[in-house]
Parts: sequence; structure tokens; C-alpha cells
Amino acid sequence: MSEAGGGRGCGSSVPQRAPWSLVAATAAFCLVSATSVWTAGAAPMSREERQKLGNQVLEMFDHAYGNYMEHAYPADELMPLTCRGRVRGQEPSRGDVDDALGKFSLTLIDSLDTLVVLNKTKEFEDAVRKVLRDVNLDNDVVVSVFETNIRVLGGLLGGHSLAIMLKEKGEYMQWYNDELLQMAKQLGYKLLPAFNTTSGLPYPRINLKFGIRKPEARTGTETDTCTACAGTLILEFAALSRFTGATIFEEYARKALDFLWEKRQRSSNLVGVTINIHTGDWVRKDSGVGAGIDSYYEYLLKAYVLLGDDSFLERFNTHYDAIMRYISQPPLLLDVHIHKPMLNARTWMDALLAFFPGLQVLKGDIRPAIETHEMLYQVIKKHNFLPEAFTTDFRVHWAQHPLRPEFAESTYFLYKATGDPYYLEVGKTLIENLNKYARVPCGFAAMKDVRTGSHEDRMDSFFLAEMFKYLYLLFADKEDIIFDIEDYIFTTEAHLLPLWLSTTNQSISKKNTTSEYTELDDSNFDWTCPNTQILFPNDPLYAQSIREPLKNVVDKSCPRGIIRVREESFRSGAKPPLRARDFMATNPEHLEILKKMGVSLIHLKDGRVQLVQHAIQAASSIDAEDGLRFMQEMIELSSQQQKEQQLPPRAVQIVSHPFFGRVVLTAGPAQFGLDLSKHKETRGFVASSKPYNGCSELTNPEAVMGKIALIQRGQCMFAEKARNIQNAGAIGGIVIDDNEGSSSDTAPLFQMAGDGKDTDDIKIPMLFLFSKEGSIILDAIREYEEVEVLLSDKAKDRDPEMESEEQPSSENDSQDQSAEEIMPSSQEVGLVDQESPEESSLNSEPESSSPADTDNAASVSASEQNSNPMENHETTSLDGECTDLDNQLQEQSETEEDSNPNVSWGKKVQPIDSILADWNEDIEAFEMMEKDEL
Repeated sequence: MSEAGGGRGCGSSVPQRAPWSLVAATAAFCLVSATSVWTAGAAPMSREERQKLGNQVLEMFDHAYGNYMEHAYPADELMPLTCRGRVRGQEPSRGDVDDALGKFSLTLIDSLDTLVVLNKTKEFEDAVRKVLRDVNLDNDVVVSVFETNIRVLGGLLGGHSLAIMLKEKGEYMQWYNDELLQMAKQLGYKLLPAFNTTSGLPYPRINLKFGIRKPEARTGTETDTCTACAGTLILEFAALSRFTGATIFEEYARKALDFLWEKRQRSSNLVGVTINIHTGDWVRKDSGVGAGIDSYYEYLLKAYVLLGDDSFLERFNTHYDAIMRYISQPPLLLDVHIHKPMLNARTWMDALLAFFPGLQVLKGDIRPAIETHEMLYQVIKKHNFLPEAFTTDFRVHWAQHPLRPEFAESTYFLYKATGDPYYLEVGKTLIENLNKYARVPCGFAAMKDVRTGSHEDRMDSFFLAEMFKYLYLLFADKEDIIFDIEDYIFTTEAHLLPLWLSTTNQSISKKNTTSEYTELDDSNFDWTCPNTQILFPNDPLYAQSIREPLKNVVDKSCPRGIIRVREESFRSGAKPPLRARDFMATNPEHLEILKKMGVSLIHLKDGRVQLVQHAIQAASSIDAEDGLRFMQEMIELSSQQQKEQQLPPRAVQIVSHPFFGRVVLTAGPAQFGLDLSKHKETRGFVASSKPYNGCSELTNPEAVMGKIALIQRGQCMFAEKARNIQNAGAIGGIVIDDNEGSSSDTAPLFQMAGDGKDTDDIKIPMLFLFSKEGSIILDAIREYEEVEVLLSDKAKDRDPEMESEEQPSSENDSQDQSAEEIMPSSQEVGLVDQESPEESSLNSEPESSSPADTDNAASVSASEQNSNPMENHETTSLDGECTDLDNQLQEQSETEEDSNPNVSWGKKVQPIDSILADWNEDIEAFEMMEKDEL
């Protein structure tokens, strides 16, 4: 989430004491100069096509915003699959994600300045009146301080900034008298009690009505917060102080930033992900530019741009030097340990780092920005969207995509910095993918799994606040915008703050405390814009030459330089290390070898045995490396043995009017019947069987003849149900769970097992849906009578001919509740645990194949493992060119001596089939990703 106005494209600004108008003008000149170099490069997109795409963005915004106002307002967010509003407490809790919701019409406030950017001034005026009339900030609800600051406080300040601009123009908002600013001030005072800590770092949550620590507040006991949560306040709080003259807000935000800077790791100049707000101790000591840290770096640079305080630039440059020294491994950005920055902390990246190329443009470091952006684009071209996390060999690690805007943001800034038409084509791809895969009748739905195309009933407010703003600006000419965008800076939520705040109410001391902590290298700090001949050599195809080697990086290459290659081989004459395929749990010699490799056995109460490796307990570094290799081989071997037993998830896609394939439900497969992965999908209308449980001969065979029968789970074996509906003439079957309220959001999907007999007589496909997913089909039948579905191995593209006949749909269209990845990790191996002849809980390894990526040992119980995603994937490289496991593990051990993989199994002599592996850091990181919009 980077900056739009004054300084983008410049290394930093002009001389330290220059008035801001000169700073902004010089920064803009840098950008124009850079752009002019590219006019001779690639063939430009015509103005007509850019206008067409801009108009398409406007229509998409109208679709999202209009449906929110019609079906959700005054709720905080729209649930686009069920066409209703998401109200805190009225929907099942999603955990920390819901901390952004405060019953304050979040989406409307977050969208205010987007309306002006998109030249919808009348709608903006109406929206401001609604906010002033309807929004209450005194609700008894616990909210995230971070989210409330960037979305609500930032939204109110952005709305105020553009309201006074419009008022000055003399046509709109003539009645406006700083009402949004007064609301922002009220909210600011409600957030201030969160800063009541010895460190000055804010509590992560606060009750809007009761504050902190009061019994009725239900918060104030937390001890930890993320670095970005505490370090992403200065722009909004300083702007509030500059607008109102109340200095307390900027003072509190500065104190938090000062404390984070003081607590950085001095030798590496990096900060961790999570910090104790009372002691200042780092709780999570890994460091990167993604979830948990990202906007801290962003706000250091932008605080300098907006406030003109040199210390912020010096801090940013010090951190940036460390990032490029340790974290940047072009085109990748990999987390490292703050105390051991040469060691990678993980082998996967999260989607939030997609903002970083845009920030590098503001810094003026164009080449790595182009490289990282191109790598991300290649991942998007493979999966249509950027997965929440993906591995260093570009496999899906976490498959969700909540319509995040960071990649669109960086695309916009790279285009503004280079003028390269290539980035217009990238933006066009983003528009097409959103319309093709995420658009639903009531808005745009987040992707629950980018691999299957399944949806989630979610449309976050940041989608309207950021995505459409950046996409519209990408294709807009200067005359298409009713104000000068260069006069503003974008916050991390893309809210606009005017640059003239730098010279307003400057009562805050600007003591430079940076040099108290470190001796700085003057070469880090350039006080003028970089020469464009350095940024962009005379070759007009400069950016293309950087992108070209990365065009096939996802599909046809195995990235090197990520993990160091160990050149030495095993000592001559040394005994070969123990291999997983030879291991016997009853062999004392093998157990002794495990001990030497730092691997220990733990007997669990449930009868299983846990295998844990601690590299620091190994006899030598070579033994530690052998242990890491052994653990990885064990997981690989287990995965291979399970493949024939496990089946990937299937899809139930509603293709009839008014859904037209937009609603995709993730379904559990059966171990019998037609295999949808080997045969053409089955398409037909659905009908309920009688009896509904399908446990006896059907009394309504004419109703299910030639159709897909709906049957309820329970009272007999799955195979018996399948035979009964098949005998009645059904072409397929969907078993719906009889446990009311069950959902794939909270339970593992089932792989339906046979009845212990020969099931070759079952020829029709059978799929399983939980109650919540099944109710979507049942509700559709009640609403539309005839409902047609497609049973397949994965979602199919929509039928354009059918979709062209689409009519406006009702509020009860659909809801998608597909399987959610809760603990995705390359070290997880799921099991088909047949607890009864009828049913079996299905889990398998997600698409993540990197070696160990954490330094915390952990185990997973059977119940925990059952919440894993249910898709099985190969553990070698995508193209099969990097299958030398020995080399990979040798490389990995060099950088991951702190890694602690774990494997659990039963007490049998051959326990491979029951191995479980998990990584504690993955769980923590996922919870952090869910906690932060970032």
C-alpha cells in the first residue's frame, strides 16, 4: 500500500529544509522525467482503450458499492453470496478477522474518498450525509486499534480532505462544516486509551464504549501486538493533530514509532513480527516485509514525505539497507531471523508483500521493484489471483484470496514511474480476472481456494477503498480526475491526506533521535531525486530486459539463490546416513542414529509417538543436516504411500439461473462410484429422494430419474444410499450432512468410504456436502424450483451464453462455504482416518512442498490435523526439474539449522501411514494474517 502523491519515483526529496511545495514539485518532476524515457519503448495503449477500461472499472465499482448500499448498509460489510450485511454478533465469529467490524458502517466510510477519485461527487455528498446521520462511534464492541485507525479514522480524514477541496471549488459540499473531522476527532480520543502502556505501544484492541481494562470492556489483557499494528498510526494521527491543532495524537503515534526503532535488533537493523507491549521483548523474531511488519516500513517513509521530519527518512533508509541486504533475494523477499539474518525463517511468502514494489518506487529503487512485481504477476497468471501464501518454488501454500489490492497498487506505481504500457496490460488482466472469477450477482466474492475457484461469502471494505481506486488511476488521464492527485499522499488504506499538512500546526518537536542509536552511513541518504539515466538507462526496453528472465520463473524454473548450495560432500568413507525408507521404529540402532541427528521420540497419551528434530541437539552440523533430510524424506515417503488412498476435493457448481456457475461449493469425494477426475463431469437438475435418507427403495423414482438425487446422511452406509438412488435412475448423488449447522469452515470434509463390500456395481458419482453448503442448494430449490448443478473435479468456466441471459437475482442467491486452509504447510501430511465403515475424515498435503520453515517444534493431534485442507499434491517441483531431494535438503540445512520438523505416528512396526507433521510458526503466521488486513 504505497504513496500516490508528491514523492513517488524519487529516492527521497530535495534539500532538507526546502519548503514542501518545492519538495512536491521536484518529486513530480522526477516522475515525469522517468516517464518520458519510456515513450519509445513498448507500443502504447490507445486512449480509447484506456478510457474503455476506466469505464469498466467504474461499472465494477458501481456493482460492488451499489449492492453494499442495497443489501448490506448500514452493516459493516456485504456478504455477496447471500446478499446481506455482515453484522458483528449476528454471524458466526471468524475470530480476529471480525475485529475490523465495529457496527460503524465500515464499507461506507472506507469508500468515501474513492467516490471522489472516481468522479462520483454527488454520490460522495449523499454518502457523507448518511455517515453523519447514521454512524455511531459509541458502540459496545471490541475492535482492532490498527484496523479502526487505517479504515475508519483514515476514511473519515480522507473524506474530510476531499470534502473541503470540493467546497473550495464551489459546486459541491457547500453545506459542509468539518463534520467528518469532528467525528474523526471523537474516534481519535476513543483510541487514545489503548496507548496506556509503559512502552507507549498501543494495546491491539479497544472497546469503543468502555475503553481498556474495565470489566465491561472485555479487553486490555493482551500482552503482544504486531509491529505494523503499533507502527502504522503516524499518518492518520499526525493528520488529525494537524487538522485540529490537538497535538496529543501525533505525540502518541511518534512515541510508539520511537519505541519500535529503539527495540530494533542493533546488529541487523531488523525488527520482528510481534512485540510485547509492556516489556518491549520480541515475541516473534522473524522479520520480513509481509504480514505483521509491512506498513511499519511504509509509514516511516511516508511520515517523512508528509511531515518533513528527517529522522523518519533516516530510519527508513537504515531498515531498507537491511532489507536489501538480508531479506531481498531477487525476485523473492524471504523472512529471516533478526538475530541470524543470514538464515531464512521460512520458505514461503505471503501476499501482503505485494505492496513492496510500490514502496520501492517511492524509494527510487526501480530494478528490484520490477523483478518482484514480475514474479508476482507470473504467480497470478498461473492461479488467476495471488494466493495468500506461496512457496519459493511457487506452489500454493495458503489458497485463499480475499481480493487484496496490494498488487494492483504496485502495478499503478510502476506504471507511473516508468510509463511502460506493459503495466496497463497487467491492470487489464486484473480487471478480467475479477469479472470472470470473483464477480457474483450481489458484488464480488473473495476466493476461498484459487485452485478450485470456490468462493467465500466475504467482500472486505478495503476492496472498495483501494482496488478500484488504483485500477481507475492506472487508466485515467490527468483530466479524468477532478483534482490534482499529486497534492495528496495515500495512506496504507489508500486514503488521501493533503501534503499541505506538513506546514500546518507544526508544534511537535522534531528532535532527531535516530543518531542516538546508530552510526549512520551517509551514502544511504541522498537528498535529491536520482538521475533518471541511472534509474532508466538509455535503453528504452530497460524494464522489459529485467522482466524477460522472469517470464517463466513459475512454470519452468526452480529458483536458485534462495537456499545456499553446500559444495562439500559427505566425508570420504563415512557411513551413509539413515534413509526414511530403511527406518524401523523397533530397531535400537536406528533409534541411536536418530538421537545423534537431534531427533527425539515422544510417546503421547493417545498411544501415538511423536518424532521431533532439534538441530541444536545434533552431534554436529552434518548430523543436524542428516536429521533434516531424514524428516523431509519421511514426509515425502508418507505422502507417496497415501496418494492412492486419498482423493482431492470435488466441486458442486450451480449453473442454472441466476447463478450461472458463479457459486462453487467444495464437496467431499467418495471412494466408490464414478471418478470425476477421470471422466467427464456430470451435469443435471437436482431432486430430493424419498425417503430423504435414501436407505431403502425410493418411493419417487420418477422424480429422480435422470437427475442428481439429494439424500441426507445417516441411518445407513453411503454405498447403500448410492445403490438405491442408482436403481431409481439417478445420474448422480449429493449426500447432505444431517448435523444441522455443520460447515466446511469449521469441520474437515468427508471422504465417503464404502461398506466393506465390492462397490464396483456403483457407477454414478457421489459427493458429500455439509449442512450449511447443502442448504444453499435446498434454498435455491425452494426459490427457483428447478436447479441445475455440475459435479466435477474442479470448477469450470462459466457458460457465457447462459450468463448473457442473466436476470437480476434475489437476495437469497447463494452462499459458498468451501474448505478453508487452516494450517497449510509443506510439512503437513494428512490421513484418511477411517473411523467407521461409513465415513472417513479426509485430509491431505496442501500444495506446499518447501523444506522446513520454522524454528519452533510442534505436533498435531488427529483432531487438529482434520482441520487441514483436503487436497493432495506432488511434493516435487512443478516441472519435475528439481527433484534431487538430497541437494535440496543439503541446501536447506545451511540456512535452517534452527528448524524443528515434527512427525507423529502410531506404535505399529510400520507407522508410515499415520505420520503427522506440523509447524508452530505456520499456525502463528496464519493467525497473524487473519488478524491483520495489512
